[in-house]
Amino acid sequence: MAIGEPLQPDTKDWTWVLEQPCPECGFDPAAIDVTELPALIHQNTRGWYDALDGADAGIRPDSRTWSRLEYACHVRDVHRIFGGRVRLMLENDDPLFANWDQDVTAIEDRYDEQDPSVVAVELVEAAADTAGLFAVVREDQWARTGRRSNGSFFTVDSIGRYYLHDVVHHLHDIAPESTGTP
Repeated sequence: MAIGEPLQPDTKDWTWVLEQPCPECGFDPAAIDVTELPALIHQNTRGWYDALDGADAGIRPDSRTWSRLEYACHVRDVHRIFGGRVRLMLENDDPLFANWDQDVTAIEDRYDEQDPSVVAVELVEAAADTAGLFAVVREDQWARTGRRSNGSFFTVDSIGRYYLHDVVHHLHDIAPESTGTP
């Protein structure tokens, strides 16, 4: 498979990770203190620094797996999307989130053709923005709600855990020895 060809879409509903540890990456939602989300996000981001080093960052390891560059583009966008969702939850009552098709985004935004040095900076900036949002959540705001169109219901607390799992899991995807969380 050549770089740029679409992979099989991930159609799993990953919300189960809010109820039990992930057997692939080891993320345990019950072990997360949401007030530590900003530090955990920054810790995970440091794990991405080396991912984009080297001329092989854009090479897929096999026909079923994104390159490290494509994963980094996705994680950058995860930070942006979830930052936007948290902002909506903090500013509105029970917002309905716009759908996001990560596979379409990867193709339309040509993840495989992006500049790794630019992506590295954008990932760090997007992570910092979202970490900043979680840093100012007041105690009474952790229970604020939001929904996806498929019916998945989140609080600021649960979306923070769900989001953190996403970035931890993808760091594990590219570097299984480093999950980016304690």
